[in-house]
Amino acid sequence: MGKDHRVTLSRRHAYRTLSNRVKTIKTPGGRFTSQLIKKSRKGAMCGDCGIALPGIKHMDSSGFKNCKKREKTVSRAYGGSRCGTCVRQRIVRAFLIEEQKIVKKVLAEKSKKTKK
Repeated sequence: MGKDHRVTLSRRHAYRTLSNRVKTIKTPGGRFTSQLIKKSRKGAMCGDCGIALPGIKHMDSSGFKNCKKREKTVSRAYGGSRCGTCVRQRIVRAFLIEEQKIVKKVLAEKSKKTKK
């Protein structure tokens, strides 16, 4: 029969909830102790398409508060807020709208000349 792997939880929180998950490990002395497992973090998401932003670590709010600015963002327009694909789409959309305005203006001038 195997050894007993049951351990006493090291903190006062007794129930096996998502915030109180433990892993049983064997110490060099041969005893079994409990080791707390941190929650996995979702990470920063793109505001447009919803994918996880590449280049930004997955941290909780206190982690973001304490980390450096270069860990929270990437060096691009909309750095820590939008993914590169969405930024590219925004730039192209803005460019096409400006082009459309210019074309409208040229057509309006052309129609004025033909009416005269």
